[in-house]
Amino acid sequence: MPFGSLDPLCRLDRNTTSRTVPAASMVTNIMLERFLIFFMIDQFDIILKFCPRHFTGGQYYLMTDSNIGWKGRLSLGWTQSIKRAFVTNGGVRPPTNKLAAQMEIAPGPDPEIVIIPLEQHVGAPCVPMVETNDRVLVGQKIGDSREYISAPIHSSVSGEVTGIIKYPHPSGRDILSIQIVSDGLSQPAPNLEPVNHPTDLEPQEIRSRIREGGIVGLGGAVFPTHVKLAPPSDKPVETVVVNGAECEPYLTGDHRLMLERGADIIMGARIIKKAVGAQRIVVAVEDMDDNAIGAMREAGGTDEVEVVVLPRRYPQGSERTLLKTILGREVPSGGLPSDVGAVVDNVGTCAAIRDLFYTGMPLVDRVVTVSGDGVARHANLRVKLGTTVHEVIDFCGGLVGEPGKVILGGPMMGAAQYTTAVPVTKATTGILVLRGETIFRRESPSFTCIRCGRCVKHCPMDLVPYLMGSYSDCGMWEELERFNIEDCVECGCCAYICPTKNPLVQLIKVGKEGYARKKKKMETLQQNREEQQVASREEVMHDGGKPRQ
Repeated sequence: MPFGSLDPLCRLDRNTTSRTVPAASMVTNIMLERFLIFFMIDQFDIILKFCPRHFTGGQYYLMTDSNIGWKGRLSLGWTQSIKRAFVTNGGVRPPTNKLAAQMEIAPGPDPEIVIIPLEQHVGAPCVPMVETNDRVLVGQKIGDSREYISAPIHSSVSGEVTGIIKYPHPSGRDILSIQIVSDGLSQPAPNLEPVNHPTDLEPQEIRSRIREGGIVGLGGAVFPTHVKLAPPSDKPVETVVVNGAECEPYLTGDHRLMLERGADIIMGARIIKKAVGAQRIVVAVEDMDDNAIGAMREAGGTDEVEVVVLPRRYPQGSERTLLKTILGREVPSGGLPSDVGAVVDNVGTCAAIRDLFYTGMPLVDRVVTVSGDGVARHANLRVKLGTTVHEVIDFCGGLVGEPGKVILGGPMMGAAQYTTAVPVTKATTGILVLRGETIFRRESPSFTCIRCGRCVKHCPMDLVPYLMGSYSDCGMWEELERFNIEDCVECGCCAYICPTKNPLVQLIKVGKEGYARKKKKMETLQQNREEQQVASREEVMHDGGKPRQ
């Protein structure tokens, strides 16, 4: 039965468990028990009209070549082949609130002073390579570390270093930072060398240049990209996944990048593909982002690049969730994407890699979404690293009403700030300003867990958040290991769905820190014990060069 005869006339009543179809379509009412089966059609790049755009956890989504069929208790008579089955698990569907989706990426403010922290990535912090009163240029390296898991820091302006000081950081701590007064000239460093054909370079050279460019994951995780692109030799990478599933509410920077710089994103993905020796590139985009789907398909252009349309849910863009959805492979506890033959990079990271090779300019700015009902103008801005948050807000017209919270990132995973004097860093995906009445109108008066189990049902990692939160609250760090607390991605689904608004993510973060301290202490004690045992055996076996009787 071809698709044409099914279009246009199937209706799903979300208040019942039946799909009703006109008799002329040769399909009668189908009773659905546990699952609803929807189909994503690769040939026409659309979802048929009988498939609603509301996807929920625990459902199968089948993509076929040219015919449609049902799986399970239903008929498979019309199915020729099934290309991909999406199995969703857990997650939530918060309002998207993509207020800045129509705003093109524009230059941000030109700051007179930048504060550039020496910790903007996962791993070892950098040490300063400049001193007070030194003159620096745009793209000049001003901080680096000898540790492998780290990434250098570069100046985003040209001007004079006026101080190396402890300064408020978005993490809530005071971090050693380099203060630079801009001369307004934006003079680039002389040693920036573009590469015209980066895919002709050897993988090691690609990784070395990415490291020197200070490239990290720009989806918010800020893991050094050169480390991610160097998987163990016994774990070959088959697939490069370009993460365009911008599931966090309010944020639209990745959406605009896909619309405006699709070809650059694909070029960056091809450089990554060469670095890891992969065979294919998969671009993941949520189904609600129709324009981005078309733009990325047009930019891909070849069989080498496949654009996969994913059902909308949060946290679809999480690395582990993405791989489970696309490849059907689950990253093991404590493992990495390379364990399942994949590497995942954000669209912003891919664009930054392309810029690094074709212009020679390291990572000195990034796209930041400014949104929320507490700011006068919504925008997607390319902001220089080190620009303070209050300068960006003022650039967008300032605050509106009584501010309740200023969040760096999105409302699900972002961090609320106690001051707007903190700088924009490599991890700053957005600046969200919410009014007080928006934040506090639905606050629950109680934070007491009622053991309803909603957090367990909606956890995309199949964890038990309420127990992890309880043990963390009591300081029982040793109990957290058996609940795999390190697998928590801190997506915020548990806190979002909790009817008592228990701050589960905050408790789990505290638990992770406590468990890490406990684990390190136990490892140190074990190491000391082993060293003492070795010393004791040597003392017993050697006494004047002869074994002791």
